[in-house]
Order: sequence, then structure tokens, then C-alpha cells
Amino acid sequence: MKIFIIEDDSSIFELVKERFEQWSMDVTSPLSFQKVMDDFLIQQPQLVIIDIQLPAYDGFHWCREIRARSKVPIIFLSSRDHPMDMVMAMQMGADDFVQKPFHMEVLLAKVQALLRRTYDYKEEQSDLHSWNGATIDYMRSVVSSNGQTIDLTKNELYILRVLVESTDKIVSRDELMRKLWDDERFVNDNTLTVNVNRLRQRLEEIGLTDVIVTKKGLGYMAVTQ
Repeated sequence: MKIFIIEDDSSIFELVKERFEQWSMDVTSPLSFQKVMDDFLIQQPQLVIIDIQLPAYDGFHWCREIRARSKVPIIFLSSRDHPMDMVMAMQMGADDFVQKPFHMEVLLAKVQALLRRTYDYKEEQSDLHSWNGATIDYMRSVVSSNGQTIDLTKNELYILRVLVESTDKIVSRDELMRKLWDDERFVNDNTLTVNVNRLRQRLEEIGLTDVIVTKKGLGYMAVTQ
């Protein structure tokens, strides 16, 4: 797997590169922070790690640019700890947010879990699923309804799949986190909330309103309408 790291702190980059290469990952970085997209398109990585504070343009800019071209998994790695930074990252299509200083094994576990979810799961899914008059295309990561189509991130698609497979049954937050991140100890609880809220917003764009409900203190449920 090729990992593209957009990080201007060379010591952090070299530390992550050395550890990831022990797991047979190919780690690269942009040659110029003014032309990140040029290198991204040439490298065609399977996962991107982005810092927020960067020379020239910040990480949010590059996340937006990458997401406009690709559904590649994106993880933010930043020392900024304001809740809005995480919210902005998720709203722009990031899959996870890791705060500095970080434990290398936690970052590695998150990367490995995200790679498994993205690529192993994609190979297994090739069918279409009908739900509330909409069509979920697991292979293409899109949902179509009322003549409109939306693209979902890998996290959004996986959350939708878990909930739809248990339609009209409550799925607890703990169960969702275990299935999404393999080990809930590595998960910030806010990350799940942000992803579910963003999924709801995307579904509402194509007329699927109130199809995912919150059961206070219990979890979430995909409902039949």
C-alpha cells in the first residue's frame, strides 16, 4: 500500500515513514507544498495523511482538492485540538482525525483498519441494494434516489451498510465503533457523531429524510418508510 503524507515536519515524517515501512507500506511525500496535487495524481496513493498547518495552503485546502478528484481514505494528523477542526475535517470528507502528540501504534492501527475497510470490503461488495426507494451501490460508493445521486465516503458507506443490514433494529454506538475501527479504544466518540450527522445530511440531499434516527442512550436505527 502506498501512503502519501502531507507533513512539513521532517522529523515526524521520517518517524512515520520508518515505522510504516516495517509493515511493507510505501511512504511518499509531496516534492513541493505549492503543488501537492501534482504529486498526488502521480503517486496515486491508497491512503493520505494530512497535517492542518502547512506552508502555502493548509490541510483543509488539500483535503478539499483531493476529495474533488478521489475517494481515497484521508486521515488528518494535527496538533490543533479545537472541536471545529475535527468537524471541518469530517465535513470535507476526511475519514479520521488523530491529534498530536500521538502514539505511533494508534496511528498505525487506524491506518491498517481503514485500509482493510476500504480495499478488502470493496472487493467483497459488487451488488446493489434497495432501501426506502433508493439504490445503494456498494461497489461505486453511491446512493441514488429521486433521480439524484450522491457519493459517500468510506466511513459514511460503511455506517449506512451496518445500519441498513439491521433495518428497524437499534445498533448501539459501541457496536458501530467496533465494526468501524476494530477497537473502540482508538476512537474519539465525537468522530462517530460527526460521521452519522454528515451521512444524514447527504441522504437528505436526495430526499431521504429521517431515515436514520437516534435512539437516545441506545444508538442509531435505519428505518423503513
